[in-house]
Amino acid sequence: MKIGMITDSLGGLSFDEMLAVSAELGLQTLEFACGNWSSAPHIDLDAMLESESVRREFVAKVHGHGLTIAALNCSGNPLHPGPQGAEHHRVTEKTIRLAGIMGIERVVMMSGLPGGPGDANPNWMITDWPPECLAIQAYQWDRKIIPYWRDLVAFANNAGIHKLCLELHGHQAVYNVHTLMRLREAVGETVGANYDPSHPMWMNADPLAAVRALGSAIYYVHAKDTRVEPVPAGIDGTLEARAPERFAERSWNYITLGYGHGETWWRRFCTALKLAGYDDVLSIEHEDMMMSPLEGMRKSVDLLRRVAINLA
Repeated sequence: MKIGMITDSLGGLSFDEMLAVSAELGLQTLEFACGNWSSAPHIDLDAMLESESVRREFVAKVHGHGLTIAALNCSGNPLHPGPQGAEHHRVTEKTIRLAGIMGIERVVMMSGLPGGPGDANPNWMITDWPPECLAIQAYQWDRKIIPYWRDLVAFANNAGIHKLCLELHGHQAVYNVHTLMRLREAVGETVGANYDPSHPMWMNADPLAAVRALGSAIYYVHAKDTRVEPVPAGIDGTLEARAPERFAERSWNYITLGYGHGETWWRRFCTALKLAGYDDVLSIEHEDMMMSPLEGMRKSVDLLRRVAINLA
């Protein structure tokens, strides 16, 4: 297993500073955020598409620090019913094209989420009642989600990309094993999982069981932890809409590796991945509001060094 990072984890650093710090931390590979919900602090998507010399210089700098490029990331909502959806779709296609040009086999993203009939905004249906909930879900999947993803898979395959790694995330059509497999069965094996255990943690699923269920459908892994806060969660449950900055009030928080689940749990997670056939990148995603990015990255790398299996 290789230790990597999505570059937004050190988004406050310049490209050159981020590379230097990544090398100093002992990272082996990087996942570059290319736009949509990221400001893409370390890559100019249009310049990279337009210029071979820009791409060559970019890759040379990454390799010059002893690093490789594991994936490109374009997480956003191309299924948004408003103008944002069309823009996110454009960035998604550009990212896939760039990955194909650069010989990068994986694009990390999310499934997106449409609205229901006539909605101006996405509508995340996670209950079967009242009765209209099931009708809205049927409309979303049959009319929006599956047709869009059939077309995107064809576009990706034509660009030479055969691994679209979907993060199972809240407020997305694909948010758990069942919904990933539903989409994968409809559009084919180009769609796989970017498995990030921090999301099922707050949804009360078991990432260790989910990894075994996904098996070869795991194409990539984000290393991020969640801590469920017992008192707020005991009062309100884990459906949480308070802003991340209000971490003292929330029922759960994204947290630096080891501060939600200890080293023993992360050993079990790496073992589950290995048993499922995954022996590839653990890409750290730092989103801990209580710890600085650099401190969080140092602690996360230290933990993964102790638990990763067959670390090269």
